[in-house]
Amino acid sequence: MPVRESEAIVLRTYPLGEADKLVSFLSRSEGRLRGVAVGARRPKSRFGSTLEPLTYINAWFYERETRQLVRIRECELLESFLDAQRSYTTNVAFGLLAEVTETVLPEHEASDPAFRLLLATCRAIKRTGRVALPIAYFALWTVRLGGWLPPLERCSRCGRGMLGRAAWASDDGSAVFCDECRPTAARAISPEALRQIQPMLREPLEKLAAAGESRVPAELTNFLLDLIERHAERKLNTRPMLELTQ
Repeated sequence: MPVRESEAIVLRTYPLGEADKLVSFLSRSEGRLRGVAVGARRPKSRFGSTLEPLTYINAWFYERETRQLVRIRECELLESFLDAQRSYTTNVAFGLLAEVTETVLPEHEASDPAFRLLLATCRAIKRTGRVALPIAYFALWTVRLGGWLPPLERCSRCGRGMLGRAAWASDDGSAVFCDECRPTAARAISPEALRQIQPMLREPLEKLAAAGESRVPAELTNFLLDLIERHAERKLNTRPMLELTQ
C-alpha cells in the first residue's frame, strides 16, 4: 500500500463514528476521491484546520484494493479560504462550487483543468469578496470542459452570426438560434449575456476580476447552471440559496 502524495482541495466533510471524518476531496493527480481521516474530530487532531471545506492542501493517503475509501494519513495546509466564507453569500457560493464539483466529476478520474478552475475560482472570491463573476466563470468552464456548451457565435440552423443580437436557446440547451429560426420552446439569451461569454472564454478569471468586471447577467448564470443540472440529471441543492442572494 504505497502512500500517494497530491495537491488537493477539500470539498466536504461528514462525521464518521465518534472521532473520525469522511472527507470528499479533489486530488490534482487522482481526481475526486473519498477518504477517512482517523481522529480528525478530536480536539488535538493532527489534521488541525486542513480539512475545512474548500481548503487547498497537500495530502498523503493510501488506498486498499478491497476498500472504496482511501485512508488520509497527513495533510499540509497550502491555502485557507475559511475567512472568505464568513458572509452568507460567499459561504453559499463556496458550497455551490463544492456541490457542482462533486456532481459533475467522476471518481478516480484526474482533471487538471477542473482542479485549476476550482482553485482559481476560490481565489477570486477570496481576493474580491464578490461572487457573481467567479460563479459565472466557473459554471461556463464547467460546461465547456464537460462538452455541453453549444456553439454560440452562429445560429445552429441558418448560420447567421449572433454577435450583438438576441439569441434563443433550445429547451435542452444543445443549440442556439436567431430570432427567425427559434423554436417554440426556447429561452432568450440577451446580447449582453452573449457579449460577456466571449472574454470569459479567452481570458483567465484573475485578469477579468482585476479589470473590475463584476456585473454578470443573472440569466447567463442561470442558463449555465441549467445545463449543468440537465446533464447531471439532478437539481443543485445550493442553487436556490444562491439565487436568494442575487
